[in-house]
Amino acid sequence: MKKQFINSALALVFVTLAAPVAVNAQSTPSLFDGKTLKGWHRVAGTADYKVENGAIVGTTVLNSGNTFLVTDKEYGDFILDLDTKIESKLSNSGVQTRSHFDPAGHDGKGLVYGRQFEIDPSDRKWSGGIYDEGRRDWLYPLDLHEKAKDVFKVGEYNHVRIECIGNEMRTWINGVAIADVVDTVDSKGFIGLQVHAVTKEEQAGKKVYFKNLRIQTTNLKRLPFPKDIYTVNLEPNSLSASEKAAGWKLLYDGHTNKGWHGATLATFPGKGWECTNGLMHVLPSEGKEESGGGDIVTDDLYSAFDLSFEFKLTPGANSGVKYFVTLSEQTKGSAIGLEYQVLDDKLHPDAKLGRDGDRTLASLYDLIPAKKQERFVHPIGAWNIGRVVVYPNNHVEHYLNGVKVLEYERGSKAYKDLVAISKYVIWKNFGEAKEGHLLLQDHGNEVFFRSIKVKRLIK
Repeated sequence: MKKQFINSALALVFVTLAAPVAVNAQSTPSLFDGKTLKGWHRVAGTADYKVENGAIVGTTVLNSGNTFLVTDKEYGDFILDLDTKIESKLSNSGVQTRSHFDPAGHDGKGLVYGRQFEIDPSDRKWSGGIYDEGRRDWLYPLDLHEKAKDVFKVGEYNHVRIECIGNEMRTWINGVAIADVVDTVDSKGFIGLQVHAVTKEEQAGKKVYFKNLRIQTTNLKRLPFPKDIYTVNLEPNSLSASEKAAGWKLLYDGHTNKGWHGATLATFPGKGWECTNGLMHVLPSEGKEESGGGDIVTDDLYSAFDLSFEFKLTPGANSGVKYFVTLSEQTKGSAIGLEYQVLDDKLHPDAKLGRDGDRTLASLYDLIPAKKQERFVHPIGAWNIGRVVVYPNNHVEHYLNGVKVLEYERGSKAYKDLVAISKYVIWKNFGEAKEGHLLLQDHGNEVFFRSIKVKRLIK
């Protein structure tokens, strides 16, 4: 009897925690009647959709492009609940939100584009992340929320919740908050169910299931979202309500140089920089360190922190974002500090120097190379999102466009060994200060920064 009582109590706790999702799913209108595909139509590829046992079942077809079953109606703000199952790790799927169809796209085969709730059972486990189908690629890879990678279960039904309210899209799987994106495009569009393209025999005939699709479009109430989950905010120089609640602060207000000064000055440089029109603009000069207005640093000092910034390079440009800059070292060039490299890898010669690519984009300059795929590097002239996280235990991570490209332990033996064979060996205890300034580098090339924000991490 005692064992039964404990199990009953645990079951009651679980039901109580899951109630906000379950109640909403039962109280909102259905998108699918459980018997027919009325209200839906297929676009793009040739994959098959049928209704079986109260579920929409999509089946992969060899050499078909991505295929979508989309709603006849368009939706703006909504909360969508559904259950989904994918039977194989070889498959991939997703749920389109506020999306669109271009019949002329994809060489006349038709192109669906818009934000997608990703269903990814592969080894990288990015289910619940947010992908921009047919347009911008990944917006929220699950490297940004590694603890959520094991929430989605292959071969069984998973409950999905998607909130699209205003400019914000949030996702949940099985009651666990996953991803948060603030975006400025697509105020409305259709909802779609994806069967991904396959090109190998072993991928053909695989099924993905969707059932219990319910949508709420009025009286929308957001579920609480944990403060420690990173938000991808694509609205320049702004903080969402969730970011503000989590303790994020803007380091650039979009208009002024407030909070910054020259690395060798008491004030902001009188030349070489422009802080207008939403941009911190490094003006081109001689292509050398400190050849223009010079580096700029934050007025404040930081120890453990989460730093996010957007940057845009011009062809052949070189710059950097440094941290733990103490300004105590005597140097004729740029101020000394740990550096997130900002570089045109294809045109600037520095990319070929150093060791094993440790001077390329997003690397810890002259120490650790960034491991990155070309698809996650936005082209020159486009905005990229950089991120540096320094945890209270001195674990450090670099990200590029949401993908983790390196990590290390500041002050560890492995770190010291790297410093010993680098250009920094001449500086005692390089990069090990308890706190320091954040720095934007003037390397004499034209570079743009915006959306610079930081969150202090409590020790």
